[in-house]
Amino acid sequence: MAPTRLCIVTHTFLPHIGGIERVVYEQSKRLMRKQFDVEVLTHRNYTPTRYTYDGIKVRCYDALNIGFRLGIPYPIPNVTSAKTFLEVVKSSSIVHAHGHPYLSSLAAAKLSKRYNKPFLLTQHNTFIEYNGIWDNVERINDLAVGRQTLAAAKKIIVISKATQSYVLGLGADPEKIEVIYNGVDLDRFKLIPEAKVRVREKLGVPANAIVALTVRRLVYKNGIDTLLECARMAVKENPEVVFLVVGKGPDFVDVKTRVAQVGIEKNFVLAGFVSDEDLPNYYNAADFFVLPSKSGEGLPLVTLEAMACGLPVVATDVGGISEILVKGFGKIVSPNDPSALGEAVEESTGIKSADLKLKLRQIMTERFSWDVNVEKLLRIYEEII
Repeated sequence: MAPTRLCIVTHTFLPHIGGIERVVYEQSKRLMRKQFDVEVLTHRNYTPTRYTYDGIKVRCYDALNIGFRLGIPYPIPNVTSAKTFLEVVKSSSIVHAHGHPYLSSLAAAKLSKRYNKPFLLTQHNTFIEYNGIWDNVERINDLAVGRQTLAAAKKIIVISKATQSYVLGLGADPEKIEVIYNGVDLDRFKLIPEAKVRVREKLGVPANAIVALTVRRLVYKNGIDTLLECARMAVKENPEVVFLVVGKGPDFVDVKTRVAQVGIEKNFVLAGFVSDEDLPNYYNAADFFVLPSKSGEGLPLVTLEAMACGLPVVATDVGGISEILVKGFGKIVSPNDPSALGEAVEESTGIKSADLKLKLRQIMTERFSWDVNVEKLLRIYEEII
């Protein structure tokens, strides 16, 4: 039996780091084991026009990437990209796009209709607040591009109920929508007790410190300013608390400057970029996880990864985060409220039980996995072919 040719359209893909990129990767690897011939169609971002990433074929079109410098990853396909879109879509049996607002998703939707290819869409985020003119640009784009993409899809997969509400607000047909929560790689993100000492020694973090970890791209919408102010207050109350921040981004230098200005360099450690291979060790070096998002979250993978490593979570009530937190292992506070976040952090500093970590790990093993996620996706593929 010949493999089913599947075109996955995404605005960016690995090695560019991001949540959508990781979802596409995890699903693609498992779909390839299920007799799918997967080709990812994405924009050319310092990559060749064709390359292979861990066995996944990737085809790239040329695009303008001006927004990336502003922390707004929105590639605009060049006119010359039409040939690439046409070749990939025509040769595919199914076209699956990720993200409703992208011109690449709309182009794939239009071509799928023209050549009678089943088209489905996965929507990840809710509305992203940039605070300023970009909010209006995003709303206009939702109406001009996003609504057309949603209308063209035979099926709309959303990764949380919060995302479902968002697309319904844009006029999506409720009969087309299905909620499928993201998974987590349980083989990678697990309890690694020996990593705690090793990572702390590497970063110069005291062995007896209470470590609050966040894994974030350092941009406004991810709430780094809220975390900074929360840290400033929390450290005054408990000097043993150390905030460990993994990630880079456009605001990295500004954050580093601000940390020095408020005098919390020893308690606010900027680890910078950490490889996928090493990331589970950093989760295991922490006592709990903090997610200070402002907006735009559908279902952040870092939350699932943290809990799979046994970490309780302190998070803002944004998007679908509250839908997946395990009762007794998490705290939810309002976004943009450093005081509330600080209080939740202080309450979490006493959680250090190895038994609790084991229990949370077991719950995650039962509830979330990429294998279950892909089985649900396969059922949808069978429905629309």
